[in-house]
Parts: sequence; C-alpha cells; structure tokens
Amino acid sequence: MSGDARWVRPRGSSADANWEVSVNVSGQDWRHTTLRVADLAAGESRTLRAGEWEHVVVPLSGGVHVTAVTADGGTHAVDLAGRAGVFAGPTDTAYVPAGARITLRAERGAARVALAGGLVPGGGTGSPGGHRFRRLAADEVPVERRGAGTASRQVRNFGVPGVLDADALIACEVVTPAGNWSSWPPHKHDTERPGEETALEEIYYFETRSTGPRGTDPVGYQRVYASDGGRPIDVLAEVRTGDVVLVPYGWHGPSIAAPDADLYYLNVMAGPGPQRAWLICDDPAHAWVRDTWAGRPFDARLAPPGALPTIPPTPGGAA
Repeated sequence: MSGDARWVRPRGSSADANWEVSVNVSGQDWRHTTLRVADLAAGESRTLRAGEWEHVVVPLSGGVHVTAVTADGGTHAVDLAGRAGVFAGPTDTAYVPAGARITLRAERGAARVALAGGLVPGGGTGSPGGHRFRRLAADEVPVERRGAGTASRQVRNFGVPGVLDADALIACEVVTPAGNWSSWPPHKHDTERPGEETALEEIYYFETRSTGPRGTDPVGYQRVYASDGGRPIDVLAEVRTGDVVLVPYGWHGPSIAAPDADLYYLNVMAGPGPQRAWLICDDPAHAWVRDTWAGRPFDARLAPPGALPTIPPTPGGAA
C-alpha cells in the first residue's frame, strides 16, 4: 500500500483484542463512523456496548445470531442466515439503534461479520429518531446497477435512506467485476450544501477474489485526493481482503478491480449534518464520463436488478 498512512489500514493493522478490524474515533478528522470485523469460530461470540452509536450487522461469510438489549429495556434476537461469501449475493442484515448492548454469536459454524456504526449525538439512551431494531431480509435488499461498460458495478442498498430508517448511518455494498472501475467518476461529500451535498465520512472495507489460477494474488486499488487546498489528502492504496481505506474528505475514486480479480467493498457513512442523505458532487474534471454511458451495454457478469446477484467464478479459478 502507498499514500497517506493515516487513512490506509492494511489487514491486521487496526486490530484489537476482540476485532480483526477496529476503526474508531481518532480525533478531529474522524468522529462519525466506526467499523468492526470479527472472525468467529463456531460457538464464539462478541459483545459491544454501543453508547451513542447505531449499528448495522452485516454477515460477510456464514451466519450469525444477533441479540440486542436496547435502551428501552427490550431484548431483540434474530438469526441472520448470511451467505457463503460477499460475492455470493446480498445478505440479510440487522439494524440496532443507539444505546444498545449487542452480542454476535456464530451458532451454526464459523462466520465473518462486520458491525458498521454511525454516531448519534445524544443517542446513548436510545435513538432520537425513535428507530427500532429491524432485520432486513436478503430478498428485500434493492440491487442497483450503476455505470456501463468497464465502469459497470453492482450496488446492494441495504442501509441507505428510503430502505433503512436510521438516525445517521448510511451503508451499502459494491461489487466490481475484474477489470472494471467503480466509484467513478470521482466524487465527494465533504461539505454541507442543502439539497446539493452532504458532509459524510466514509469507510471502504475491501475483499478481493482471484479469477485466475489458484495461488495468484488478487488486488484492487483505491484513490482519494484533495478537493480543496485546506484539507490535503493523497492516497493511492493497493487493497486486498481485510484492508480498509478511510475517506475523511476529498474526492474519492476510482476503486479499481485488477484484470484478474473481482473487487468488493462495504461502504459505511455518517456525518454531522442535520439531514441523513447521500448527496454527492462529481469532480468536474471527470463528470462528463456519466454522459458516455447512455446506450453502452452493462457488464453481463453482473445480475440484473431484482435478481439475487452473483459474479460466477471463472471455471477452475479460486472460489
């Protein structure tokens, strides 16, 4: 990896005693989002007292049992069936409002699970918006196709406004087939401009999968760069499974899948603004790219909207 080391977290570099990935508040430039990822053996569990943070539980592989004791004293328990892996399609998820005690347990076998968090100021005694614990089934997740040609990608919108009721947290998954670009054209959301742009921190958590012979090294790339002279940032990161790139501000994109590797990322966003909205603006140097997509074919490797999506592995390639 290369670039600004403050914002690039190679696998294992942000681990603590309980979580392989543990991205937490780290000062003035990082205050609104968290991400925790754990590998759980069968029967193993993790517990978190959430305080002022609301969360979405996202099984990455395998299933997980979620128990949440919410600020009103209620106990909620659901089984998330999960999936074989992030390239197998969308998963069922669970939303947990702020002020809860959350326990994740792998009851049916090993699991890898992400816990994405957004700050809800004053939410330590419950969600200010009155949002309730909820399970969203995999077949309820809207699957969106974006771009065209080599900019084709698939977005699973399980945690966006209009799908999930929450106070601050916004989350989704993106799958980019080998050789394609996503997060393109480069865009930003670092300034509050009513109706045009919202200020949101963003976490990119990556996984990759080789489409070539076994034993190859599947990689992708992530770019982040300054949108103004007062907030310098310059990241060009080579990413693999378990790596994280943080976007405190600035233009971000492209996210590039190498020609021999499919790319997945989980996006986690939240910010200080009064409106929970995902409003972006494109880098003017590249915004014209959107106009070239009309009439171009979408990548056939991605399933159409409404279908349970998958990118089939190349025959004989790695799973």
